[in-house]
Amino acid sequence: MKQVFNTNFNHLSLNFGLLIFRVAIGAFMMVHGYGKLQGVLAGGEIQFMDPIGIGQEASLYLAIFAEFFCSIFLILGLATRLAVIPLIITMLVVVLIALRSDPFEKKELALHYLLGYMLIFLIGGGKYSLDFFISRNNNKRRR
Repeated sequence: MKQVFNTNFNHLSLNFGLLIFRVAIGAFMMVHGYGKLQGVLAGGEIQFMDPIGIGQEASLYLAIFAEFFCSIFLILGLATRLAVIPLIITMLVVVLIALRSDPFEKKELALHYLLGYMLIFLIGGGKYSLDFFISRNNNKRRR
């Protein structure tokens, strides 16, 4: 019973949990971006919101970049903090602009993603990321 209320953390558990979280949230968002990417590759007419006034096409391409390509970087843990910045911006646009007049229930998913991305931005990719291996190899070369 003591273990349930233990506030100490194990670095192995923390890094493994971060890996699972990073891969899962990246894969979940990548599904959203993949659908948009498939629509563009199919060559159909672009019908997408223009929430920040840059045009439907540019808005769609930015959403695809964030949701699909940045999610791949997030899954790999490559440039993790940089990769979540477009994802954070995308979720802010969804919550504050695209869904601003909708009830909380409609915004809830985007807010969950936003909180997850902010957490990853603060913590980084963790030990089980390409960022870690790159920085470790760079530190070895400097010695």
